[in-house]
Amino acid sequence: MELRKAYPDVVCALNHKNAWELTVATILSAQCTDVRVNLVTPKLFKMFPTPKSMAAASLPELEELIRTTGFFRNKAKSIQGAARVVTEKFGGKVPQTMEEILTLPGVARKTGNVVLGSWFKIAVGVVVDTHVMRLSRRLELTKETSPEKVEKDLMKIIPQDRWIAFSHELIHHGRQVCIARKPRCVDCTLEKICNSADKTWRSH
Repeated sequence: MELRKAYPDVVCALNHKNAWELTVATILSAQCTDVRVNLVTPKLFKMFPTPKSMAAASLPELEELIRTTGFFRNKAKSIQGAARVVTEKFGGKVPQTMEEILTLPGVARKTGNVVLGSWFKIAVGVVVDTHVMRLSRRLELTKETSPEKVEKDLMKIIPQDRWIAFSHELIHHGRQVCIARKPRCVDCTLEKICNSADKTWRSH
């Protein structure tokens, strides 16, 4: 409830105009900030606006465009591989089921949940990134350390109609308040229900 009040209109921080752009942006966001991804994608999508054009691009060209996102060789292979599968198997459209979207190279459950939730508004799971993982453990919603197990725990606790918004809210809270080092507990709307050992301020 407090999260919903604090971030009433929260949306995905990755800039995108369609499901394909969001898929690519989410693949690029691994081990990289959303801010950096948003700096890279405008030129990438201008040069290769469709899955078909990205599938036909040369790998060195893709690598150069996404170099600053880190792990750019692997990411270039992933986005090109995903572009080929979307073009050849799904008629140029990103599929709308988790089972199908997981067949795209470079796409794991986190990316699947981002695309299905943020673009298609289909809640099949909870996005678990580094922020969601950290906050879920701090708030004692889970003791697990793998994204898949954390997601299962959250799906048991959070109502399904809140899965999409909840992860957005937690991610924003993790960026702005509950940061990894020296969390800003004095500014936190969840401080009263948090018993984390690394709190920097406590009211109880």
